[in-house]
Amino acid sequence: MRATSILYRQCVRLTFFTRPQCGLCDDAKEVLSKVWDRRPFEYDEINVMEKQYKKWRGLYALDTPVIHFDATEENNYSFETTTAARKLKHRITEEEVESAMDGALKTAK
Repeated sequence: MRATSILYRQCVRLTFFTRPQCGLCDDAKEVLSKVWDRRPFEYDEINVMEKQYKKWRGLYALDTPVIHFDATEENNYSFETTTAARKLKHRITEEEVESAMDGALKTAK
């Protein structure tokens, strides 16, 4: 007999805060691309300079790139990150990204 409960698969959602003409943002996107090749994740990108993201512009306009790491159920498209998320800023490495992903998953359990 098999269990009939619904199983949710935890995954990591990265929210990438960027702005136009940001060289560090371009570098960070390249790092994220390399990590994604090994460990896929859900991804949202927010341009903090766009009008609808005034909240995030106040926090991150001078700090981009910033990446939030949140654990969520797979394909949870209604999910929004918060300031309480695990974060990386500025110059990032593949190792830091993977460590932050692991940390987000551990926190969720």
